[in-house]
Amino acid sequence: MSEAVLIAVAWPYANAEAHVGNLTGSYLPADIAARYHRMRGKQVLMVSGSDAHGTPITVRAEAENSTPEEVYKRYHESFLDLFQQMGLTYDLFTSTHTSNHYDVSQKIFLALLNNGFLYTHTELQWYTTSQERFLPDRYVEGTCYICGYKGARSDQCDRCGNLLDPTLLIEPRSKIDGSTPELRETEHYYLDLGKLQPQVEKYLEMGADFWRPNVVRQSLGQMRTEGLHGRPITRDLDWGIPVPLDDWKGKCLYVWFEAVIGYLSATIEWGKLNNVPEAWRTWWKDTKTRAYYFIGKDNIPFHAIIWPAELIGCGTEFDRLMGETNPEPFILPYDVPANEFMNLEGEKISGSRNWAIYGRDFLTRYAPDTLRYYLTVNMPESKDTDWDWNDFYHRNNDELVANWGNLANRVISFTYKNWDGVVPEPGELLPADLELLGLIEKGFETVSTELEAVRLRSALNEVMRLATEVNRYLDQAAPWKTIKTDRAAAARTVFTALKAIDSLKVLFAPFIPFSSEKLHAMLGYENLLFGSQFTQIVKDDLGEHNVLSYDASKATGCWQPSNLKAGARLQTPEPLFEKLDEKIIEEERARLHSNLK
Repeated sequence: MSEAVLIAVAWPYANAEAHVGNLTGSYLPADIAARYHRMRGKQVLMVSGSDAHGTPITVRAEAENSTPEEVYKRYHESFLDLFQQMGLTYDLFTSTHTSNHYDVSQKIFLALLNNGFLYTHTELQWYTTSQERFLPDRYVEGTCYICGYKGARSDQCDRCGNLLDPTLLIEPRSKIDGSTPELRETEHYYLDLGKLQPQVEKYLEMGADFWRPNVVRQSLGQMRTEGLHGRPITRDLDWGIPVPLDDWKGKCLYVWFEAVIGYLSATIEWGKLNNVPEAWRTWWKDTKTRAYYFIGKDNIPFHAIIWPAELIGCGTEFDRLMGETNPEPFILPYDVPANEFMNLEGEKISGSRNWAIYGRDFLTRYAPDTLRYYLTVNMPESKDTDWDWNDFYHRNNDELVANWGNLANRVISFTYKNWDGVVPEPGELLPADLELLGLIEKGFETVSTELEAVRLRSALNEVMRLATEVNRYLDQAAPWKTIKTDRAAAARTVFTALKAIDSLKVLFAPFIPFSSEKLHAMLGYENLLFGSQFTQIVKDDLGEHNVLSYDASKATGCWQPSNLKAGARLQTPEPLFEKLDEKIIEEERARLHSNLK
């Protein structure tokens, strides 16, 4: 059986449109990795969904005089639309507002409780007298007592990345009406992270050699400096998953605790939808499985510390609660390749100020591969990056169009013109021809090394470098000149170039799949590199929810060099990419500023 790979993707809060920072932060890199591993023949499962229970949803609902369910469903549909347009191949993109997720989350809670890793504690929580209710942590903002940032949430500071003790927040204020809340006592369940620290620390030490430095710094470094302490996992809420205990009515599981469980519940839901209810164990129990978690840097503590702690704390108890006869512990994340942030024209992206490029709006003017390419070459893997419209314009025209798109188009067009669209017989290849094909073939190994390590920027840069080498080969061989005096030599050059382009198509495919699929057809192939996406309505005890799924049954793409043969018939060539007019730079900048709040 082939190696199993779990691609776990950050769950977006269903309270706002997704922007380019979200896409390059986690959603796109996850898809690139999923497509690559599928092409390597691995058992890939890519899962995520809308976080329907987050405080941002209830904040938005109150601002709109709506309900959390109405808000979450509206933005959930926008995610499904965007992800289909972007070609993000989720095997299942679902929601936390499903009876399946409720059940799995409650079983995780009970497993931790039964294993002695939960305890109750009466704590002080912010309470608003104007509304006579406790405020979830994200309803309260103030000044971070660690770094002094004035816009910190009471549970976490986005500037320094630290998890905060809400009671220590300086100058707290309610996000609802700006009033000053007061601290009152309330009882909650806590996850005993201190008891789990030795096992979590040992786990993190195993990944320290190959995890990204920012992830190690925020997880292992923070743990050794500050240590782990109990963290509340329930809240006084009326929108969320009820605590599964009779005497705890009126309290729900804290969203940060139950949202990460979504990776597991989505896998279980996928199995049920595909009539393989036990298949989830392949990705959660097999020690040979590699699980990758694609997130932004603000989510590192939850995925590198807290989620592993939850999984460790469950032991085999979750299996017992599921009725399994041969209970096994969970496997832990293999890698958490968290990205930094993408800024916009030198400023931090801000949805509240409308200083953002929203994915669906962008795709009304540009092609998805254009967006995928720019977000990858500018991906904030090791440090914050900046979306710059001038840079976007030049990357599109100078790299996608001039280097790669024109290469494919001019060779296929030349073949059409001089050999009636049939791949010519090359005769015996010369050392220069073999050298180029050998270079491209070696590229599969080089690019694979980068992709396996989730260094996506360098992987794509290497593919584009190889395209440059093919252009250099063509410029030197100049078949458009040679054909006038030596048709056989021109045929050999064109054959070699077509083979190289066919291989490059495969190397480019995880990054820019739409154009790769188009080129695949132009090169005469009748099959498909990738499968197709579709949505379906799922009904359960909580009503209906729409999901996005991926059908891999027609996918035939393999991670291997070209097998193109002489005599193969090509299809009519078409441009792969659109050359942009320089005026779009100022037009887009003007659009940004006109929308600024």
